[in-house]
Amino acid sequence: MTITKPAARPACAHFSSGPCAKIPGWSPHLLNTDVLGRSHRSSLGKARLKRAIELTREVLDVPPTHLIGIVPASDTGAVEMAMWSLLGQRPADMLAWESFGDGWVSDVMKQLKLKDARKITAGYGDLPDLAAVNFDHDVVFTWNGTTSGVRVPDADWIAADRKGLTICDATSAAFAQQLDFAKLDVVTFSWQKVLGGEGAHGVLILGPRAVERLETYAPAWPLPKIFRLTSGGKLIAGIFEGETINTPSMLCVEDYIAALEWAWKLGGLKGLMARADANAAVVQKWLDSRDFAANLAKVESTRSNTSVCLTLKAGGSVPKQMVKLLEAEKAAFDIGSYRDAPPGLRIWCGATVETSDLEALMPWLDWAYAQAAAAG
Repeated sequence: MTITKPAARPACAHFSSGPCAKIPGWSPHLLNTDVLGRSHRSSLGKARLKRAIELTREVLDVPPTHLIGIVPASDTGAVEMAMWSLLGQRPADMLAWESFGDGWVSDVMKQLKLKDARKITAGYGDLPDLAAVNFDHDVVFTWNGTTSGVRVPDADWIAADRKGLTICDATSAAFAQQLDFAKLDVVTFSWQKVLGGEGAHGVLILGPRAVERLETYAPAWPLPKIFRLTSGGKLIAGIFEGETINTPSMLCVEDYIAALEWAWKLGGLKGLMARADANAAVVQKWLDSRDFAANLAKVESTRSNTSVCLTLKAGGSVPKQMVKLLEAEKAAFDIGSYRDAPPGLRIWCGATVETSDLEALMPWLDWAYAQAAAAG
């Protein structure tokens, strides 16, 4: 079947799942540069870092019971900091259904070597048995599996009277999905995901139960300086007031602030979620009318509205050929599936992507599939 090449292209072809598209209308001129060349420990530097924390709280509806800190090394650094600082007092249930969750399992079992840790896993496209989780244990999980497009539908499965801590990697869920902070003792994310910020920084959110653990428990292993959240058995409060563990890029901080201000003008979290839901609906509508493509997430309630992953009824080379064709045509950049995921496509649908650009992309997927399938 011959399909004519579409005439119209997306105005912005940035559909990468991280780093993600910048906010609409982004320009370096949006950034406040007064702090550049100044110390992050200056009164201005600390004020701008505190501003980023305050806006994060407002946009994400983080309750006053929870502390927010900016930490090194993106979401990876934030998750590792939480695991190395908090785990070991209780057994740990490690949930994984995609690459990043698998990474946390590996680190806990092979690096921390927790003998009483257990894996609760599922393959790509599915969630593990959430009913199997023991909330007397600490629990580590991703809210939204970035590389599988499978998310937990809600927090109803998390016990309110849990004895262990819940440590949630929310990097591709924050700013797009409703996180239940009452059920989450630790939340981590990186701002280069849903808000399209620049990389290298993570955000760590601690609930009161996590703070209590930090101040009453010392792990058996040594902690690198960039992981240390306490001093003399007390939380280092400055981390959550704009004092960072190491030197941050203030240019990246200003970029994050600009994105947060854009999000606030949209209506905060509700506005961001509505944009992501509308974007994901465009892709799902296309999938529902095609017999050669499907959503990797099998159950509708677990389908991500950010990292939407597609499988194709074709040979393994077809997705790669499609990616090359679409990039050459400047119709879509960086939409190949993650290296450990099943062959397919992954289209970012977070709030910084315009719905009109996704609508323009869909005919290009038809064209690229026909071209790649015909080439074998």
